[in-house]
Parts: sequence; C-alpha cells; structure tokens
Amino acid sequence: MTEQNPNETTYCDLPEDFFFGAALSGPQTEGMWQAHGKLENMWDFWSNQDIRAFHNRVGSYAGNDMGARYAEDYELLASLGLSSARTSIQWTRLIDANGKLNREGADFYHEMFTAARKAGIEVFVNLYHFDMPAYLFRRGGWENREVIEAYAHYARIAFAEFGQEIVHWFTFNEPIVEPEQRYAHGNWFPFVHDFGRARNVQYNISLAHSLAVLAFRELQAAGAVREDAKIGLINCFTPPYTRENPTEADLEAVRMADGIDNRWWLDLVTKGTLPADVIETLAERGVVLATRPGDEAILAQGKVDWLGFNYYQPTRVQAPARDTDEQGDPCFFDPYVWPDAVMNKSRGWEIYPKGIYDFAMTMTRDYPELDWFVSENGIGIEEDHAKRTEDGRIDDLAYRVPFVRDHLRWVARAIEEGARCRGYHYWGVIDCWSWNNAYKNRYGFVEVSLQENYDRRLKASAEWLREVTHTHHIA
Repeated sequence: MTEQNPNETTYCDLPEDFFFGAALSGPQTEGMWQAHGKLENMWDFWSNQDIRAFHNRVGSYAGNDMGARYAEDYELLASLGLSSARTSIQWTRLIDANGKLNREGADFYHEMFTAARKAGIEVFVNLYHFDMPAYLFRRGGWENREVIEAYAHYARIAFAEFGQEIVHWFTFNEPIVEPEQRYAHGNWFPFVHDFGRARNVQYNISLAHSLAVLAFRELQAAGAVREDAKIGLINCFTPPYTRENPTEADLEAVRMADGIDNRWWLDLVTKGTLPADVIETLAERGVVLATRPGDEAILAQGKVDWLGFNYYQPTRVQAPARDTDEQGDPCFFDPYVWPDAVMNKSRGWEIYPKGIYDFAMTMTRDYPELDWFVSENGIGIEEDHAKRTEDGRIDDLAYRVPFVRDHLRWVARAIEEGARCRGYHYWGVIDCWSWNNAYKNRYGFVEVSLQENYDRRLKASAEWLREVTHTHHIA
C-alpha cells in the first residue's frame, strides 16, 4: 500500500451484535509459576538464568496475580460491559513432563472457566502464547519435529479435557513473533540471528497449527468437542506501506514483508497452503525450508473457522540498501521512516488507526468468506502512574481514550463497507506483566499496584470504556 491518508473517520456506531472483550495471556497474568504442578517454561528459565534482562528485575513469576484473583477479575471485566475474554492455557501447567494430563493444573483451569461463566464472561482459549516448556526447548524447540508432535499431543489433550465447556479455540497467538524475536533478531533467548532458521521455525509452527486443527476436527466429529465450537488462529498482522512514488524495488520489498508477516498465515488458514511466490523467492536467496513428504497434506488441514487480528502498528518498508547483512542473511527490505508518523514514544511504535481499516479492506477483498475480530489492540505507556490525580486515580484520558476511539471508528467504517469484523478485544484491560519489558509500559483501563499486593484500581478511562460497551457508540 502507498496511500498515507491518516485523517480521522466520522463513523461512530458499531452493530448491536458486535462484542467487546479483554485480551489476556496465561503466562502474563496467572503468576503462581510453580503452583498446580506447573513446569518451567522458557520465560521462567530465562528469568532464573538472568533476571537483569527483565525491566526492574521483574521476571516471569510476577504475572498480575490473576491466578489467585480470577473470580474477582472476571467480575471486574463484566462490570466494564465486556462479554468475553481471551486467555491461554499454559502448556506447562496442563501437561506433565511425561506428556500426561496434570490433573491439578486441569482442575485450576476448570475452576477459572467456571468463574468466568458465572460472571457472564465467555472465555476464548488460546493454546500457545510464546511459553514453550523449557524441557522441550532443550530438545530443539520449534526446530525439532518431535516438539511439533508434542504440541499436537498437548492440543489434543486440551480439546478433550475442555471440549464440552469451551466454544472458541485458537491454536497460536502471534506465531510470527517467536521466529522473529528468538531467531531472526536475537532479542529473546536463545538470541539467535539467523534468517534461515527463523523461517524454518515459522514453517514448523505452521505444521504444528495444522496438526492441532486436525486434532480439533477429529475430536469434534467424535463428540468430544462441542458441535458449536470453532477453531482459529491469532496473529499480529501489520498492514504494509512504502513511500510515495515507489520504485519497483520498493514494491518488491512490500511484497516480501507482507508475504512473510501476513500472507503466510492468511493463506495457511484460508487455503491450507503457504504463498508460493514467497517460498520461491526465499529459495532463490538460499533460504530453503526443511520440508518432508506429507507436509502438504498436513498444511492442508490448517484452514480455520475464524481469525484473530492483533493490531498495534503498521509496517513501513522500502528497497534494501544491500543484499545481505553482517551475518550474511539475505535482506529483502529496509525500514522506511514515514515523516508524518505519530509515535507512541513509550513503546517506539507508530500509532496509525487507519491501518486497522486497510487490513479490513484487504480481508474483504482477498479473503471474503472469513469472519474475524480484533483480538488485541492497545497502548502501553511508560510512567502511566505519573498521571495520578489527587483522588489517587490515574488520569489517562488524554492518550488511552483517543487511541481506542480512533481505532474503533475505523473498525466501524470497515464494517459499514462490508468487513466481517465481529468484535474487539482490548489488550491489557487490567495491567499485566509483559515479557522482558515486565511492567515498563502499562496498557490497562485498570491499574495493578505492585506495591500494594496487586490491588486493582480503575483508571479515568474505564468510565469511557463502560459507556462504549453499553451503547456501541464511539464518542
């Protein structure tokens, strides 16, 4: 895309059946990192190995205490007018080291889901949120085909255990992130910088997703999973843009950035294939996927019932200045810094609400049969607490409300123009731990006080959210 029109839209109303909810994550909220027979995941391992890598030395054990507070937290979400919440089962809490169901962990989740229903919150369950069991990572993680099989086995156990109480399932959250953060850019443990390994990890995650969908379909056909249950995938899609008056090389950069980050997953979940043009270009540049006979049949099982769209920022690229980087990895695109970009300086991310509309129009044009929802969207602000007023409440009206309002207005316009967007989940309705950034940036409409035993307090924006969820009018 080259259009750069960021003007606000005036669409202000959402359909009556449009749902509002909260996006959550097991490893970022539950805490209780050794309770209920839970095993060590990669975040626990990294926290224990080098706590200095985490902001203010707050490691994975923190969460936001939802593991102990889930009943009151679901009541709190319902009080804000939310009707659903997506969280994740932790692989390390549900399955023991021998690959068997951990009954104590399963009972924890049964109790949590029951509390959600009691509060009027429908739980959407995701199976994986970057929380690889450490013992499986030591065996190669997503680079090992046996770990792919272990994930499919875990998924099958989860579907069978909770199949009569959960309607909405997802195989992965943001499956593009681990290939990028762990293997391409080396930001997360094990700090690898190898583009080819990253793409093979991405390929293997695609196989794992497809095997999980196959298990879901088989168990649903056998009656172990509810007949009305749906399976999906959630990814952080990034609408691609380049500079005005682009060259052919700029447009080629867009094609590959879009192909790796977006079309890879969209083709997988709608067609059961990977984009052939992307695979061909990768191979031409020496990036060959470690395929095996039978893989095409596995990928063909990857088609889903609906899709989650996490949106935080667009991607802006231009033609690369060189063919390879310092490590010898191929360069397909360079970042393009748009001079009119509005930035969230706390996070270093561009704020571009129109991107949510542009993605919606891409879905309407290229994948018109697939329902989807905004599964994460939110703004993280450093020093959020500095905005505290005399009554003790954080006044975030000047930044959180405009961020959500502007994105929702573009969603409303997209729906008016035919987009099959069914709902919106805000990321971090309640402040939570965020990987090695820990609590550096706060996203919530609800504050979590680490100094006061994780106590919850509504921020000023919470009243605005409650008004929107009740009226479906975006003021």
